[in-house]
Amino acid sequence: MSELLIVDNDKQCRREVCAIIQESKYSFLSIYESSTAHRGMLLLKQSKPSALMIDISLPDTDGIAFGKIALQLYPDLPIIVMTQLKMFELVQSSINAGFLGYLLKPLSKNELIETLDRVLIPVLSKSINQVMKSNEEPFTADLKNPIGSAIQYMQIYYSEPLTLKGVADKVYLSPSYFSKLFKEETGMTFVEYLSFVRVQKAKSLLRMSTLPIEVIANNAGFANSGYFATTFKKLTGITPSDYREQFHLEAEQGLTISAGGV
Repeated sequence: MSELLIVDNDKQCRREVCAIIQESKYSFLSIYESSTAHRGMLLLKQSKPSALMIDISLPDTDGIAFGKIALQLYPDLPIIVMTQLKMFELVQSSINAGFLGYLLKPLSKNELIETLDRVLIPVLSKSINQVMKSNEEPFTADLKNPIGSAIQYMQIYYSEPLTLKGVADKVYLSPSYFSKLFKEETGMTFVEYLSFVRVQKAKSLLRMSTLPIEVIANNAGFANSGYFATTFKKLTGITPSDYREQFHLEAEQGLTISAGGV
C-alpha cells in the first residue's frame, strides 16, 4: 500500500496537504496524520510510508531530529520538511540530514505536487517493479530456441534499459544475426517488439491502478512520460490518459447494463 505520513501540529496545514493530494494524481495515497512526534513515531514504526512530511517545529521535539531518527529506521525514506521559517540554516540542516524536500508555509499547490513528483515517482516505481518481478519465473536460455528465449527475457526484464546487443548476448548470438533472426521469426524488429511489450504492460497498470502516468511510464521501461505517451499513441491510436478513461467508462457502462438486466 502507498502511504504518506504527515507529522505536524498545524491542523490547518494538514488539511491543506490532504485536500491538495486528494484532488491530484496522488489521490490513491493513504494519508496518516499526527500532531506530535511521539504519535508520529508510533505510526512510523508500525508501517513504512512511501514518504514522510514533517514540520520543523513540533511541540514535543525538533522536526529535524525526528527526521534523522526516521532515516535510521528507513534509510531510503523520502522526507519533506515544512516550515514557516525562512532561514538558510534550516535549509542547510535539512539537506545535511538527507531530507529530499523543503517547503515553506503557506504551502503552494504547484510546489507540493512538484516535490511529490520528484520524491515519490522513483519510490513508487521501485516498489511496483519489485512486486511484479517477484511474480516472474527465473530466466533460463534455451539454446535450441534462442528467439523464444529472448522473448521470455524481454517479457521479464522489460522495465530495465534493454539493448539489442545485451539481449543477443543472453542467448549467445551475435547482434547482427540475432537482429535478422528476430525479425524473421516475429515479423517485428527488436525495438518494435520491445515497445509492444512495454505498452502491453503499461495497459495493465492503466486499467488496474490509479498510479500517475509518470510512474507507469517509468515502471514499463520508458525513459520519460513524453516518450511513453508518443509510443503508446503510435501503437494504440490514443494517449495513455484517454485509454484509462475509456476503459473505466466502458467498465461503468458494463456494470450499468448488468445491473439493469438483473
